[in-house]
Amino acid sequence: MDKTLKNIVLTPMNFLYKINPKIGLKTLYFMKYFSKLNIDNPKTYNEKLNWMKINYRNELMPLCADKYTVRQYVKEKGCGEILTKLLWEGFNAEDIPFENLPQKFVIKVTHGSGNNIICKNKNELDKNRTIKRLNQWLKQKYLPCYGEWFYGIIKPRIIVEEFISDDHLNIPVDYKVFCFNSVEGINGAPVTVIDTDRFTTHKRKVYDDTWQELRNIRINFPLDEEKEFKKPDQYEEMLNYAKILSEPFPHARVDFYIMNERLYFGEITFMSDAGFGNISPKSFNEKMGQWIKLPD
Repeated sequence: MDKTLKNIVLTPMNFLYKINPKIGLKTLYFMKYFSKLNIDNPKTYNEKLNWMKINYRNELMPLCADKYTVRQYVKEKGCGEILTKLLWEGFNAEDIPFENLPQKFVIKVTHGSGNNIICKNKNELDKNRTIKRLNQWLKQKYLPCYGEWFYGIIKPRIIVEEFISDDHLNIPVDYKVFCFNSVEGINGAPVTVIDTDRFTTHKRKVYDDTWQELRNIRINFPLDEEKEFKKPDQYEEMLNYAKILSEPFPHARVDFYIMNERLYFGEITFMSDAGFGNISPKSFNEKMGQWIKLPD
């Protein structure tokens, strides 16, 4: 659904959430799945994420939710070596020094989801259109009805990062590592998801922490029946970084890329799919919920 249309459709839900957050989240969930969301006595993964929206506050979450300030958090956790190179940051797209940028780079708005511009050839980039899009994205705000209070606290800005790719300019595979502070050792990240065909049919592969594919598990997208991925040589390293970066939180999803045998940090997400993901079978939704130990 177009973002503008989505904002209009969900306007009543924004008002309901402001009046009563719990009822607002329950109503939104029922509209999506025609089933009840138990926030008072949460058991499933989705229920516990929505409980946390209302009851859990951590001052690090706004910092980690912003694509610029999270870089400082990653450095403070001793993981700065996995950050991509920052080429520029600022609050106005008209200030981007295109003439000083390399031929390939990535432009991001730090508070958005999917608001990225991947430039593989600067000579082919429509700079005026790019500036207009970025300044429009800066004005976008997260919908209050989803309850993700940690977005929008940090003033959004634009960042330009190096473009990491192989010699064929392929976009690297995105590894999404689900971490739970109740699970010890390497099993602190018992689920890793790989998204495929993100810009077309969007499918997923789901693995456990020994890289065994969980073919009967669905997390918001259908299974990719065709593609196969071998266990990365950097997988244990990836899980270790994920554990370090997720350590202060009951749950976090930490995303990574691997390119030219080097591991890169992507982002940290606290409410995967905003706590409204379609997880099946239900028993796995409940199992993921068991891995989240809620604070008092």
